[in-house]
This record gives sequence, structure tokens and C-alpha cells, in this order.
Amino acid sequence: MADNRRVDLSVPSAARMYDWLLGGHYNYEVDQKASEQLLKVAPTTKELARNNRWFLERVVRVMAEEHGIRQFVDFGSGLPTQNNVHQIAQAVDPRTHVVYVDDDPVVLAHGQAIFDENDQSVVIASDMLETDHILGHADFKRLIDLDQPVGVLFNSVLHCIPDSAGPAELVTRVVDRLRPGSFVVICQLVSDDAELRRQVTEMMLEQTHGRWGQVRERAEVDRYFDGLVVQRPGLVDVTDWRPDSELQQRQRSIEWTEYGGLAEVPASRRSAVPRPRTA
Repeated sequence: MADNRRVDLSVPSAARMYDWLLGGHYNYEVDQKASEQLLKVAPTTKELARNNRWFLERVVRVMAEEHGIRQFVDFGSGLPTQNNVHQIAQAVDPRTHVVYVDDDPVVLAHGQAIFDENDQSVVIASDMLETDHILGHADFKRLIDLDQPVGVLFNSVLHCIPDSAGPAELVTRVVDRLRPGSFVVICQLVSDDAELRRQVTEMMLEQTHGRWGQVRERAEVDRYFDGLVVQRPGLVDVTDWRPDSELQQRQRSIEWTEYGGLAEVPASRRSAVPRPRTA
């Protein structure tokens, strides 16, 4: 994969800030300083990041083990850490195909180094809003058959998209190309505190030079699931989504949460949009 994007070390990246919050190493001083400022506003954000990562591990495992999903698309995948989507899913079935989508140059560089050794996974360099480009990409067509069920992830990314860019419309465009029996994971940052929503949104927009969206209310996230069949235990703080242990639930964020869940594309939702064939 050739990509000409350059890393601007003067501007924090949401993906690299998330990596720092998880204790990763793919970040820079500018990301660390921005994360430290965020922690002053929302001190339990490290707990939030860990809980979100544990949720990702659980929900991918559920899709693979309980629903037999063998192909995944991860929108806004972020930096590779331990237990990435392909590692979790391929532990269930080594034949599983995974496509990651991101446009952060650091994500692309480190992701490609990993996937050079795994020909059943690939990272596509694209803004996740560019759905026609993504679904029409040669690597996407090579690995993903849209005539078979797909597991699609919008994990902790829709808050990076402002309302003006249409996060709900993005979800709809993707879901409309999926066959029934596919699954969609959606979660994003929410808070009941209007002042915190305003403060964090303004801070992140300033820090990232506009490459961010907004903290939302739960009702706004609920609408992303319109027309889908939400799976148990419903739409919740992801800390409470089928936790592996009580210990994980105790490590809870306070100021804000990642809110969402897992949903299935029902047979009743058949799009008029023709799905591009992969062969």
C-alpha cells in the first residue's frame, strides 16, 4: 500500500491519544500533552479507554463464536495494539478476513507492517466517510464478499464525525450494502452533563485542529440503530455489555461513557442500492 500522507507532529491525533490512554507506544509528545489536558476535564478517561477495548474484544468474539461471522470491516480502526480484530476473530477461525479503514498516517504505517505478514487482513487508507471508495477498493473486494454476512464495527469513532458530516448517514450507507444476517457494532462517547459535552468537544476540536466531532447524548446514539435488531443486553455503557468479570465492571468511567451495542441487519431491511459483487 502506498500512501503519501505525512505526520504533522504539531497536531494531536485522536487515534494516537487513544493509544496513549491504553498505555501504547505509537504516540508523540503532542498526543501525550493533549491527553493529559483531557484527563484534567475527565479524570477517568483511561478507564473509559480500557473498557472500550475490552468491549471490542468481547463483541468480536461473540460475532465470531455465536453468530459465525467470518469477515469483518473495522471503520476508523485506530492504532494496532494487542488483541486486534483480526487476532480475536482468527483465533476462532484462521480463515477469517478483516479489513481495517483509517486515514491516520501513523495507523497506516504500523498497520501495514503487521498485515504484511497476514494476507487475510489489510488496512485501507481512506476517510471512513468515503464509503464508495472503501467498498469499491480492490483489497476490500478481495477480502469481503457482501453477498455473505459481515461484521461491521464503528467502535468509538462516530464522535470523531461532526453532525454536519452525517455520522448517522454514514451508518445508513454502510448498512444498506449489507445482506441480512450481518452485524453492526456502534458505540461512541456520551455524557448526560451538557457542560462536559461542550467542554470536551471544544477542547478536542481545538487540539486536533477540527479533526473531531462531538460528545453526544444517548438518544442521539440510539438513532444510529434505527431499522436494526439490537442484541442483548441492549444499548448500554459498554462496560456492562456482557462483561467477562466483575473486576472489569468496577473499573468504570464517571464523567462520560462509551455507549452502544451490537445489532443485526434484519431480513426486512433490504436496500434498493445494488451491492457490488466481489467476483
